[in-house]
Amino acid sequence: MNTPHNSTSSSASIMSKDNLLLLVLKMRTFIALFLILAFFTVMVPGFLEPSSLVIMVKHIAINAFLALGITFVIITAGIDLSIGAILGFCGMVAGWLITKGIVLPMLGIAIFPSIWLVVPMVLVIGGLIGALNGLLITRYNVAPFICTLGTMYIVRGAAMLLSGGETFTGLSGNPQLGNTGFELIGSARLLGLPYAIWMMFILAAVIAYIAKRTQFGRHVFAIGDNEHSAELSGVKVARVKVWVYTISGLCAALAGIVVSSQLVASHPATGIAFEMNAIAAVVLGGTSLAGGRGSIMGTLIGAFVIGILADGLVMMGVSEFWQMVVKGLVIIVAVIIDQKQSRLQHKAAIVKQK
Repeated sequence: MNTPHNSTSSSASIMSKDNLLLLVLKMRTFIALFLILAFFTVMVPGFLEPSSLVIMVKHIAINAFLALGITFVIITAGIDLSIGAILGFCGMVAGWLITKGIVLPMLGIAIFPSIWLVVPMVLVIGGLIGALNGLLITRYNVAPFICTLGTMYIVRGAAMLLSGGETFTGLSGNPQLGNTGFELIGSARLLGLPYAIWMMFILAAVIAYIAKRTQFGRHVFAIGDNEHSAELSGVKVARVKVWVYTISGLCAALAGIVVSSQLVASHPATGIAFEMNAIAAVVLGGTSLAGGRGSIMGTLIGAFVIGILADGLVMMGVSEFWQMVVKGLVIIVAVIIDQKQSRLQHKAAIVKQK
């Protein structure tokens, strides 16, 4: 016969195990990063050489831009499937402005803006596309999945129409037109590191600050936790959601600028399936698809896991088809782990209330 003391000890032991498991699940992104680094260090000679690491982190930065932007969206229990298309379209817009200029048919001239104007113009366009997503979702109650899926096709088609499906090349600009320097965004370095890497860490720091230190960040989490309660407490849900999708569009536009700058060319098909890598990084980083829970640092580490996994498999000579299989498995496992974490946190919350 169990005594109350034994029963209490048994319950405490179970909770101790649950707490330990919950801690491991919360640390899963760091654990996965460590294991992947250890695996490829053994399997790929020279994997951790500084030059190789810089190249990998430069690749990771592109996915990080997208993942950081979409983190707020997923925290609100939304989704944005259009970010890959926005990336490609904004790269095409940059290519158009640099190579074709702004044509004024009535005057018979074309204005070629400087790079200092091209970059903000492209960012604004990306932000406006994101804002349009937010307006359609909030004003017309279109499901985020359907809305952003439709936007993905529209924007991808618009990118094709800009050049008739052709690639804009020679984005270095023309000194006579005063629009040179675009390639420096992707090739120049500061203190030995490419600009893209610095931009990634700065963007992560800014978004982390917004998430943790601002009223907007608190409102984002409140909406994801319980949208109805957030609205009753005075949160302007529609406005916050529009801004969330605007941020996602801005980050996608930034990624498009960096990719086009690195290639010194822009192609309308650039960015296809990039949204899947971004979503994988966010979920792997601990952000719940159900909303209300997320970590900017986790997203950044998740982007490193996805990026290092992809580059490591390439360096091992693994087929691109198997790479797709591995990424798919990573997404499924990440969601399963997320569900397990949610159940444990819910259980811990009930015990704490008692």
